[in-house]
Amino acid sequence: MILTAMCFITAYLVGSIPFAYIAGKLFKGIDIRDFGSGNVGATNVVRTLGKGPGILVLLCDMAKGMAAVRLVPLLFGAMITGGFPISDQRVNAICGVLAVVGHIWTVFLRFKGGKGVATTVGAFFGLTLIGMLIALAVFLLVAYLTRYISAGSISLGISLFVANLLMSEHREYIVLSGALAVLIIYTHRANIRRLIKGTEHRVGKAEATEENVS
Repeated sequence: MILTAMCFITAYLVGSIPFAYIAGKLFKGIDIRDFGSGNVGATNVVRTLGKGPGILVLLCDMAKGMAAVRLVPLLFGAMITGGFPISDQRVNAICGVLAVVGHIWTVFLRFKGGKGVATTVGAFFGLTLIGMLIALAVFLLVAYLTRYISAGSISLGISLFVANLLMSEHREYIVLSGALAVLIIYTHRANIRRLIKGTEHRVGKAEATEENVS
């Protein structure tokens, strides 16, 4: 049980790695929280540092989601004789939630991070590839038609849950996708208010409001 708890703590810490903050320090010697939207995620890095660093941060945020659901359980599972005392799927699901929670509320930056979308994508690439590809297709379609990245991100979370509900054989992954959909909606609550008011930033507009993806 101690190793299982350590596994979960490690998943949270992996998710907490603030790659956007690190990129700001490495590329320009700045605190990314003082620029753009102030969010610690890939979109704000694109806005502040450029596309190259932004894409790098996006990939790193996705990678930590995948690492949390695959490498972390594998590492600690190997240490436990006979495997985990709970099912592998449940361990993976808990690690996935904790990684996204770590990204949103990172212990390294006084619990202020990003919005959890990229880390969610990485986690589900490591768990249910087909469901994640469907959710990404929905994200691209909604973002293209509406030009609202926030609407695409919210649609991604909801469609990921629906895809797992209809296709997944593991109840744990259905619960995980539902929990992450709720988290994504929660972190986009300000965007939702602006969408209702018609003041949300559209892709291609010069004005930027709040970060939508990371």
